[in-house]
Amino acid sequence: MTGWASVFRRELGGYFATPVAYVFIVIFLILAGVSTFQLGGFFARGQADLAPFFNFHPWLYLFLIPALSMRLWAEERRSGTIELLLTLPISPSGAVVGKYLAAWLFAGIALALTAPLWVTVNVLGDPDNGAIFTAYLGSLLMAGGFLAIGSAVSAATKSQVIAFVISVVLCFAMLLLGFGAVQEFFGGWVPEPVLDVLSTFSFLTQFDMLSRGVIEARSVVFFASLIACLLVANVIIVDLRKSA
Repeated sequence: MTGWASVFRRELGGYFATPVAYVFIVIFLILAGVSTFQLGGFFARGQADLAPFFNFHPWLYLFLIPALSMRLWAEERRSGTIELLLTLPISPSGAVVGKYLAAWLFAGIALALTAPLWVTVNVLGDPDNGAIFTAYLGSLLMAGGFLAIGSAVSAATKSQVIAFVISVVLCFAMLLLGFGAVQEFFGGWVPEPVLDVLSTFSFLTQFDMLSRGVIEARSVVFFASLIACLLVANVIIVDLRKSA
């Protein structure tokens, strides 16, 4: 992974050198607030927890993370700077990991800025802070999974719009695998063991396990394995299409 640190610093600095970072953060915070207080009924529930906040994270990430990832490689390929980037003493794997970690850290910064909600719920009651911390961890891992999907898709096209649309569709599919209606639809002609396997690939299923307050190894392994596999696929796509 030669040169990943240089790419990481370049990408992270690039976010805050333009209004893109600030627009993304503001939109995320506004949508998180609206979904928590208006749609989730944070105060009306009368419970000291952040369940209304975390329940909407999969749906916020469904659109915001692909919007963040669509430019990672598509813009490099469209402008032709990918060839210049890879002529530097930077390996394809280093470039992929550096870009990915910068985008993931940026998403983590946006998530960390919601910490005042955590403070608020502690002022209003006596919440289970361990469960809240685990839910934050699960949210960060889920964002990383969405981002890995979007990064791989972005590397396969020169169009940011196409990268965004395909990423949203794939991420939506990963969410739907855990829905009861989808399970019932496939239940008539797909063996039950296969259905059980498919349900474990659902981001909703894995995030729900973590949001309960228990760090389950299988959920962490799921997200870590998914991210690793998609980053390997990303490296292969970049290497094959760097001059296309």
